[in-house]
Amino acid sequence: MSRGKYNALEKLAILEEVSNGEIGFLAAAKKYEINKTTLMKWQRRYKTYGYEGLERRTHLQSYSAELKLRAVKDYLEGELSQYQIIDKYKIASTRQLFNWINKYNGHSSLKAYKGEAKAMTKGRSTTYQERIDIVQYCLAHQHDYQQTAGHFQVSYQQVYQWVKKFEADGQEALKDGRGRKKAQEELTEADQQKLEMKKMEYEMERLRAENAFLKKLREFQRRRS
Repeated sequence: MSRGKYNALEKLAILEEVSNGEIGFLAAAKKYEINKTTLMKWQRRYKTYGYEGLERRTHLQSYSAELKLRAVKDYLEGELSQYQIIDKYKIASTRQLFNWINKYNGHSSLKAYKGEAKAMTKGRSTTYQERIDIVQYCLAHQHDYQQTAGHFQVSYQQVYQWVKKFEADGQEALKDGRGRKKAQEELTEADQQKLEMKKMEYEMERLRAENAFLKKLREFQRRRS
């Protein structure tokens, strides 16, 4: 029997045979002439969706644009594996997830069947000085990668990677070392002073926002007392 002809009940019987220890995973794949990856997919879908996950789908699963964006960000941030992400968001397959990632990296909109998310900001070439400035801004705004990406017109992924490099290895890690013939990026003393001034401006902006919030909070508490 070819793998495409197994119905949901037969798939469940095979999975139970494996889970009960009656047969090993590889042996089951060989016995029933199915691919190991396919058997793993059945197992994941059954764990996530129950019996319904083993049934053949006659219609496309609908996902919101917001869900797609959260799943892509989880993948790019590297905290979860691809399988953890599809389980977390109940995504049909890793192929579906990678399709969204490719659209994101290609700067396309992550559309939903009802509605549409904004196209992601494109990545762009930046100077060493710009990357430092972008990281300083992001840190001053509590690691708000999305806001930073929009403010500087770079991609979310770029901001995230630069911040992680900076936090791990400092300012030097932001130099672009690609290509042997590329001249090493250096900052002049004037450039460094400008960055220090911007860093102070971002910190003052953050403090002003915090003070404004505290002022409103105290006023609210005063009115309730």
